[in-house]
Amino acid sequence: MIDRLLRRAAVGWVCLFLLGTSPLRAADSAPEFELKDGDRVVTLGGTFVEREGQFGYIETVFTTAFPDRMVTFRNLGWSGDTVWAESRGIFDPAQVGYGRMIALVKELKPTLIVFSYGQNESFAGDAGLEPFVRQFEKLCADVKPTGARLAFITPHKFEKPRAPLPDASRHNAMLGKYADAVRQLAARREAPVLDLYALDLPSQSLTENGLHFGPNGYAAVAQAVRSHLKLTNGGKTSQQEEAIRQKIVEKNMLFFHRWRPQNITYLTGFRKHEQGNNAVEIAQFDPLVEQIEIEINAMKKP
Repeated sequence: MIDRLLRRAAVGWVCLFLLGTSPLRAADSAPEFELKDGDRVVTLGGTFVEREGQFGYIETVFTTAFPDRMVTFRNLGWSGDTVWAESRGIFDPAQVGYGRMIALVKELKPTLIVFSYGQNESFAGDAGLEPFVRQFEKLCADVKPTGARLAFITPHKFEKPRAPLPDASRHNAMLGKYADAVRQLAARREAPVLDLYALDLPSQSLTENGLHFGPNGYAAVAQAVRSHLKLTNGGKTSQQEEAIRQKIVEKNMLFFHRWRPQNITYLTGFRKHEQGNNAVEIAQFDPLVEQIEIEINAMKKP
């Protein structure tokens, strides 16, 4: 399936490269994305990140590109999130959710943290740019104790969806300002950035509502990343690569339930006095996740 989806997107990407336009780039004089043996990658962001965990195309690209390196990925995306962690408060204020997020990142002991923010924040317009950058800088500072390298992903452009949905592409000019802010932040930190805003989508079938990518969109972005960074898939056939992707999706689902269990209010929240004894089961997801990672590591080797 992955091969078919990537081929569907290929025509559009070929046109871009023939025109000399790179849809993804690293910040000027910044290092490219590279994964080292033993890397523990944590990804933070909103809907783009959370849904990538459900589809796994981009993670598959990086997994197969380094078959000789043991790398683990932890997706901490939360739909609708911002640099203030406004989606993560649950029944608490956003700052409490922010604190939980920082604590979880530190607990995971990452060696590389990938940020994907700016899309939701862009709806605040020009007035929101300075607060966005200031809070993003704070977020970077708050994860500094981990010692992890940092990388950034810009927001991507919106599409004009089918009627009766409104034309989301009218917001792209403002998105561009926030994408530029992310580029500048990455440049100041001499960190790599994947510039999704520079993508010219090959069709209008890559998002489900003009805003959020479906499987075709994630497959297209994955192919763009692979092409731009000149990554290979370790000689895997499309069937082998698809099998790895499915394992990645399974692993991400298990980890999702590990860090965002259902009925969390009863497990660790304000009603834990009723069923908090069941919270002991949360950690039981850990060996399940680790076992699948062992399988993925074996599958990706030549």
